[in-house]
Amino acid sequence: MATRDPKPRRTVKQRLQLVLVVASVLVMVLTGTAWGLYRDITAGITTTNVIAGGDDDDSDNILLVGVDSRTDAQGNPLPPSLQRLLSSGPDSGVLNSDTIILLHVPKDGGAAVAFSIPRDSYVNIPGYQRDKINAAYPATKALAAQQLVAQGVKDPKQVDAESSQKGRSTLIQTVEDLTGLHVDHYAEINLLGFYNLTEAIGGVDVCLKAPVNDPLSGAHFKAGPQTISGAAALAFVRQRHGLPEGDMSRIRRQQVFLAAVADKILSSGTLTNPGKLRSLISAAQQALVIDSGWDLLSFAQQASDIAAGNLEFLTIPTTGTESNSRGDVVLVNPAQVTTFVDQRIEEQQRAAEEEQKAPPLPPARIDVIASRYVVDVQNGSNLTGMAAAVARRMRELDFVSGTVDNTGPTPTSVVRYTGSDRQAAQAVADQLGGIPVQSEGGVTPGHLVVLLGADFNPATLPAAADDAQARPVAAPSGAAAPITAAGVPCVD
Repeated sequence: MATRDPKPRRTVKQRLQLVLVVASVLVMVLTGTAWGLYRDITAGITTTNVIAGGDDDDSDNILLVGVDSRTDAQGNPLPPSLQRLLSSGPDSGVLNSDTIILLHVPKDGGAAVAFSIPRDSYVNIPGYQRDKINAAYPATKALAAQQLVAQGVKDPKQVDAESSQKGRSTLIQTVEDLTGLHVDHYAEINLLGFYNLTEAIGGVDVCLKAPVNDPLSGAHFKAGPQTISGAAALAFVRQRHGLPEGDMSRIRRQQVFLAAVADKILSSGTLTNPGKLRSLISAAQQALVIDSGWDLLSFAQQASDIAAGNLEFLTIPTTGTESNSRGDVVLVNPAQVTTFVDQRIEEQQRAAEEEQKAPPLPPARIDVIASRYVVDVQNGSNLTGMAAAVARRMRELDFVSGTVDNTGPTPTSVVRYTGSDRQAAQAVADQLGGIPVQSEGGVTPGHLVVLLGADFNPATLPAAADDAQARPVAAPSGAAAPITAAGVPCVD
């Protein structure tokens, strides 16, 4: 079947625009700022040579792929007990690329945008046929494996590695043809990595509009805000049956989840906790594959603005559905997709430029050396995402980020301290509307624990931090609320 002529690669000028990541990419990117950690992380990561040529524009486009694989990144089969734990179902022998996200990040920092591509998008797959986009990787991998065996290659791991490289390259080319953007880097995470990642960071905050009970995915959740990890987190992002819009609802769940992971890693004490950091590195090494030419240390500096929540998730436009020889497919118009992608990136650029023109907030008066203190935040209010909002404000004041988490319902806000740290505790309390301070023997010296209660007033935070995460979670009416790395919107 004939395929479209390749689109010219577009140069995107001066975009102030992340992984994210997929979450493991964030882990590596943001812990890579120290050379020792960078070396330890990259030493055990599986790489693949799948990026053809280079691109000289001022942005990086990263293809993030989640695969439903029964093996680890090195091709070793997962134990049956672990497969049952992951609710991965029977092994059909077919690798499914269930999550496909193209992440656009400007090289000079700023806001980023992630484009989700429905896995059933009906596209031309180079060198194969017209099919669902999630067939690009497994179908061409299977063809390449057959050719290698026919050529006399007998080592199963060699066959798997070389055929996987072909499948990944084809998926990259398919995404490039669909979006008009050149893919600069590739990151792939499997079921094992996803499970371990969420366990390592202590779970992720999500919110559901209604309770769900889906035996096919193992998704059993109550309505409202909740923290999930491990097998439950995997079920949350994999469920598609019983949702109002099927795979489209699942995509929105994936977007919300990845945004929450990014926020959790960046706004909590994850990166300053040696135990959690080791677990994250181990998860990345077991289950992540990246392209061999990716300089993660440089990317860490490039993507620093994600810590401010400057990441938006979008889904490419579709034109309906149909049933054909390839099953139930989602129709897409490549020209429409390309226009949508270009326009959204340009809008991000203009918005970032306007934000730069805005006068900066007046500096807050702090009578202590903030960088000497770690601020831990616990949210016991009824406002989802409030802890992250307060943590961001503390970082703006040069305090060190500690743990950021939810706690049980609490009526009264307080800043707890120990020993001689009262002055620092008072400085924090003053920035939060003058809430009380309290000496507490269980607090670690040098740490300040902010406990947010039902009485906390989010209006005490400056406008720059008083965004979606500092407002009560509510199901949006009309158009869906944008998904960013700041806040926890309720979804189906």
